[in-house]
Amino acid sequence: MEWLDANIAYWHWMVFGLLLVATEIFIPVFVMIWFGASAIAVGLILAVVDMSLTVQVLIWLTLSVLDLVVWFKFIHPKMKNRTLSGMSREQVIGQEGMVIRLGPEIEQGTMRFSIPVLGSDEWQFICRDQITVGERVTVEEISGNTLVVRSQRSGV
Repeated sequence: MEWLDANIAYWHWMVFGLLLVATEIFIPVFVMIWFGASAIAVGLILAVVDMSLTVQVLIWLTLSVLDLVVWFKFIHPKMKNRTLSGMSREQVIGQEGMVIRLGPEIEQGTMRFSIPVLGSDEWQFICRDQITVGERVTVEEISGNTLVVRSQRSGV
């Protein structure tokens, strides 16, 4: 054990930490980065304060657990995508577009927005009113991947 204490330098921890951070490429759950950050921190501490390998490993384990708890308990929940459908609903409702194609039933078809909405300028729609190609419609609701629209000539 003495041989190991004498041969572990601060830069060993730094390299170990960088290798752990690099493994995040292959394990994309954002966990390995915290083990790597903890190893780099141990390397920085070891550059200033001399300590035994046992203490180094204990510090690394403690920092790793602390990093993971902070990440999963406080930071990660705030970064979660609040479901695209929830965000997209507010972005799409009220948008106006033009009917470019009618489906087999007169109340269904394809509409086009002048500016792409949620990455697409053409969307399938359902309409309660009778409409024609070229008519302008307004989005009222989202039903799955289909928009529910109303004719602009129907008032409101």
